[in-house]
Amino acid sequence: MGGPALASLPDRLAACLCVSEPAAKVACVHALQADWLAGRLDPAGETARDPIDRPGHPGKPELIPPQNVPRRRADTRHGRAALIHALAHIEFNAINLALDAAHRFAGMPPVYYADWLKVADEEALHFDLLNTHLATLGYAYGDFPAHSGLWDMALKTAHDPLVRMALVPRVLEARGLDATPLIVEKLRAANDLRMVEILAVIERDEIGHVAIGSRWFAWLCEARGLAPEATFRQLLVDYDAPPLKPPFNLAARRAAGFSEPELDWLGGL
Repeated sequence: MGGPALASLPDRLAACLCVSEPAAKVACVHALQADWLAGRLDPAGETARDPIDRPGHPGKPELIPPQNVPRRRADTRHGRAALIHALAHIEFNAINLALDAAHRFAGMPPVYYADWLKVADEEALHFDLLNTHLATLGYAYGDFPAHSGLWDMALKTAHDPLVRMALVPRVLEARGLDATPLIVEKLRAANDLRMVEILAVIERDEIGHVAIGSRWFAWLCEARGLAPEATFRQLLVDYDAPPLKPPFNLAARRAAGFSEPELDWLGGL
């Protein structure tokens, strides 16, 4: 007799995507990753998946257009809390983006789903670290307005995993790598050494996340007979991606799978 039937990975992914309350979403993702690593999930599930275009989101923070989000200064307690809140909001959205990358795109190799479950699990950890530190300043996630630009890119790239791999990990997350050294400098000046430690964990993991995006982008390009570097640059234009602005963290981008010709191109921007 065979063992018990495996649970459907797509069903579990959908359940986590739909959770609104942040602590419950974090717990859902950690349980999902534990079950995956224990071999209790079927990566295929039903081949027909209903995409979830509006994942669960708490009642707060209030979502406003990106251009209306106030500038955040790290040299006051309130400003530093606003900066940490903005980072926590990015990580909360990144949980949903990773879950969506695994849920939306059927028919990929099992290791693809393993990669994006790992990313979701690490993004949940990052959110928890930031939210816990925010509490030490007397604030909580939801206390500041935030924007929805990250999830907007998920919808723009919902039709094709190649476009998703190009424009979410290799554009949005890579921009985070570029920004980290500047944020660390501000936090060191504010003597917030715990946040410097947290950002070191986040940067290490995010290099891995961008590398996963780079790897699957290259894999999909090869499967379709496309040149990765030319395709990436064309997709930036075709999808009106956020502009790439220096300074670039070239060492982190190199570790995350950007080729030397791509780094040379970035250096000329």
